[in-house]
Amino acid sequence: MENENEPAERADGRQMGEQPLAKLLREKGVSRHDLVLAAPGEVTHKLVKRAETGRRLTAHSKNLVLRAWNKATGENRPMSDLFSY
Repeated sequence: MENENEPAERADGRQMGEQPLAKLLREKGVSRHDLVLAAPGEVTHKLVKRAETGRRLTAHSKNLVLRAWNKATGENRPMSDLFSY
């Protein structure tokens, strides 16, 4: 039985909960804007916000965020470090 207080996104599998990306951003002191600057024209503030909060993204969008993270931080993290799905 579906909980009436539960967001519709969670009920249909589009909301995955806070992602490891959000924790990494806080720990490393990296802002959403830093990721946007690392990939101008590809990554938007809205995309990074959705990635952090766990809105299910396409594989292409996840790759854009991953490339922006690695470029902004100089790291070479795998996808599994940023997303739990």
